[in-house]
Amino acid sequence: MPPGDHLLEFAITAFVLIVVPGPSVLFVVSRGVALGRRAALATVIGNTGGVMVQAVLVALGLGALVERSDAVFTVVKLVGAVYLLILGVRMLRNRHGLAQLHDATEVPKGTRRIVREGFVVGLTNPKAVIVFTVVLPQFADPSRGHVPLQLLVLAGLFLTIGVVSDSAWAIASGTARTWIARSTGRLEAVAGAGGVVLIGLGLRLAVTGRHE
Repeated sequence: MPPGDHLLEFAITAFVLIVVPGPSVLFVVSRGVALGRRAALATVIGNTGGVMVQAVLVALGLGALVERSDAVFTVVKLVGAVYLLILGVRMLRNRHGLAQLHDATEVPKGTRRIVREGFVVGLTNPKAVIVFTVVLPQFADPSRGHVPLQLLVLAGLFLTIGVVSDSAWAIASGTARTWIARSTGRLEAVAGAGGVVLIGLGLRLAVTGRHE
């Protein structure tokens, strides 16, 4: 277990990193506005699962490899970017179908699929890669032993803060969508804008440098 002061310091650091909107937050918000609260919360579940896999891999030693290898980091970054681009294009193409919804809680695709898409975004989130491979290890204390366990505890704290923050974004964006859904034209415009946001986010990730 990391020292208590390390946990507090990491919690503050994690909170600051999480509240700054990154790929996961923007993805959750776009889903909430376009598809509603249930879809946004399902996205949070999937995204958390993907980030959790990253945390476990870091604890098992992959973090050191990603930290040292620009090639591995680039592959992870580009996979996430391409996936967001595909989702953005798909949302743009389906915006007319989304505009026909009359129930703001209706989801035009299976919940499992939404969770799966959120999982991939979380798994390939470069922001989480940086946190787990560069920031998180700084708060472990090798002198106390069991470093992998310390990393898992710290990652669990990060995930807990992330779930609370992302869920708040999901509920807020889903609630806004309820008002927007009263107008077919507004919903179609929002769905199209959500697609543009995802495409822009994917392009931004593709050109983001390792230390940005």
